[in-house]
Amino acid sequence: MSSDSVYKIIELVGTSTEGWEQAAANAVAKASKTLRDLRVAEVVSMDMHIDNGKVETYRTKLKVSFKFEG
Repeated sequence: MSSDSVYKIIELVGTSTEGWEQAAANAVAKASKTLRDLRVAEVVSMDMHIDNGKVETYRTKLKVSFKFEG
């Protein structure tokens, strides 16, 4: 058996009303329901939606890697 592996990378955007960290955690939790062997999540950017001068939603964009099968 070879130790060589291939990983696929996808981009996700998680959202939260609580903060960027929770937004990232939400994205990973949702992705883990349909993807196996998630390995690394890299934060690409963070932003927020503002309405009437108030922060409504925090958004975190992630690159997530998982073991490629096939």
